[in-house]
Parts: sequence; structure tokens; C-alpha cells
Amino acid sequence: MLSRIKGVRKKLSQDLGFLVPSVHIRDNLDLMPGAYRITLMGVISGEGDVYPDRELAINPGQVFGTLKGVSVKDPAFGLDAVWIEKGQKEHAQTLGYTVVDASTVVATHLNQILQSNAHALLGHEEVQQLLDMLTKSSPKLVEELIPKKLSISVLLKVLQNLLMEQVSLKDFRSVAEALAEAVDRTQDPLSLTAAVRIALSRLIVQSVNGSDPELPVITLDPSLEQMLLGSMQQGGPSDETLVLEPGMAERLQTSLGQAAQQQEMMGKPSVLLVAAPIRPLMARFVRYGEHQVHVLSYQEIPENKRVTIVATVGGGNA
Repeated sequence: MLSRIKGVRKKLSQDLGFLVPSVHIRDNLDLMPGAYRITLMGVISGEGDVYPDRELAINPGQVFGTLKGVSVKDPAFGLDAVWIEKGQKEHAQTLGYTVVDASTVVATHLNQILQSNAHALLGHEEVQQLLDMLTKSSPKLVEELIPKKLSISVLLKVLQNLLMEQVSLKDFRSVAEALAEAVDRTQDPLSLTAAVRIALSRLIVQSVNGSDPELPVITLDPSLEQMLLGSMQQGGPSDETLVLEPGMAERLQTSLGQAAQQQEMMGKPSVLLVAAPIRPLMARFVRYGEHQVHVLSYQEIPENKRVTIVATVGGGNA
């Protein structure tokens, strides 16, 4: 188990672009045998139960039979799963199940929680480490940017915004260069984040659907998009409130979820394509949904990608 946890931390640090804090493992006599609890900064972030003498057969979405065992939900992603006897592993795999052992279940759950909370793991110390590393290769860039034009506090907010939407900081030089170009125009963290996202657009889109030349997208009904743009102009560029009636918000969330589910069933990513000013608001809105939806602006689509609209949501019946 310990080696799996260390492996998760190492790989996640590589993927995110900064060193993830150490993970500590300790016994908790208050928990039932086989139960585990994951806490982040003292707050319980995840719990689950494992059967060390069994293996977990996870239904990835389409299987061709049922299995005998203890039916549960996969703790990391909420998929239907069954704890089966180890002798059933090959049979389960032939039916289309993904089979993993107990230590992998815990490690995967931990990885999912750390990824979802990466923005909370990044603090001033981690930002300074990123700057120190960049100074070795691009000293002039760092010298001109921090703190002459941009404070570390604003930089931290921008980086946290990126991590909150699963954007890696591996290419920190490109992040810094984009900020150096945009910082004379604005000091607003949301506007700076948008500038960085455009600079990293190829990397962002590649993380969504790989090298596929076609990008399937979901769009908003034009009247809804115009209404949201109008409310943004009235509230200002830093207004972080999505102005929707409760009923409309619920219907939009439902229709988005249905469109995302259709994409998942076809093995395709769920991408909501919107106008740049409302992208941050919609990104926050979709985080409350059950499905993973990537929110991109029109400016973030690389020229080599062919966009295909697969659904439009937010109309009168949305």
C-alpha cells in the first residue's frame, strides 16, 4: 500500500507540475475493519471500504453479464462495482469489467481527491518553488515579472484557477510568458487566467480529446448566451455570479448532464463551448453537476481542430 501511495504522489506531482505534499498513513481504531478515510488539511474528503482478500470488478459502462459478490459503488468515481473472489478475476474481465485489487482502489481514490483539490494544495511556498525552478532557465523572465509587475499573491490565484479546472502547470514557462504579455493590460486574476488558458490552448484541448482532429462540443442556446453576456457587462469583468432563475439553472444542469451522459456512452469527452466572458462562470456552474464537463471558450480552440456541435442546451425547454 505504501509504495502505491508514494507512486500516486510522484506521478501526480509530475502531472500537475509542482511537488504535492507528503501523504501520511496512520491507523484509526475508530474505523471498522477494512474501512479507510482520507482527510485533506484536517477535513474528511473521502471514505470507503475495501476487502483485502477480494478484488473489485468495476463496470466501466458496458458489461455482458453479472457477477456474484458484494455490490458497491467504486469510491473514486461512483461507478457500479462488485467485490468478487480472486478466482473470478479472469471471468469478470471477459465480461468487460475492470478488475483491481484493494490497494489500487485506495490509491485511485486518493489520486482522484488530490487531483480535485490540487488548487488547495498549492500555496505561496509551492509558487516560490516554481519561480525558483524557472529562474534557472529564464532568469530575465522571472525578474521582469515578479514582483515588478505581478505580486506572488495574484500569481497564486491565477495558478489556483488553472488547477481548479485540471490545467497542468508543467509548462510553467508558457504560463509566465502569457502573464508577462497580459499583465500590463490587467491585474484581474480571472482575466489573467483567461490569457494563460489561450496560451495553453493546445495543451488543454489535447488533454481533453488527445490528437483527434475532431472536437465534439455542446453549445448554449444563443438567446441564453446573449442574456448571460448582458448580465456580465452590467456586473463587470470580475463578477463571479451566474444570473439564472433557480428553475432555469436546474433545467440547464439537467440538460447538460443528459448531453454529457450521451457523450460518455460513446466514449467521447463532454465539452461546453461558450463565449469567453462567461467561460469562468459556466466552468463554476458545471462543477456542481454529476458529470465531468470541460468548458472552453471559442478563443481556446486550436486552428487544427474541427468543431462538431453535438447538442445545444439552455433553450426554453432546457
